[in-house]
Amino acid sequence: MSELETQVPSTFDPFADANAEDSGAGTKEYVHVRVQQRNGRKSLTTVQGLKKEYSYNKILKDLKKEFCCNGTVVQDPELGQVIQLQGDQRKNVSSFLVQAGIVKKENIKLHGF
Repeated sequence: MSELETQVPSTFDPFADANAEDSGAGTKEYVHVRVQQRNGRKSLTTVQGLKKEYSYNKILKDLKKEFCCNGTVVQDPELGQVIQLQGDQRKNVSSFLVQAGIVKKENIKLHGF
């Protein structure tokens, strides 16, 4: 009976290797930059996922000054604080966040292409 028990393999966990090697893969903090279409030619750019220790109002002030557009910080119950800017500012915002050292380029997700 003991020979049979040693020959039967234990249960196989297909995700054991992934969990052991790269435990932080799902917890990577991405900054999502999206564009939403409004009426006609009007559009809105949203920036979500910045770390909470950053001052959203200071980032918004710099973005508005840099790109000559209007914007606001909105408190969403599910998503937290979200920066909204007028117009399609996806590339501008992503380059600004990288140059300012707020986010690394590989942690920015651009949506809406």
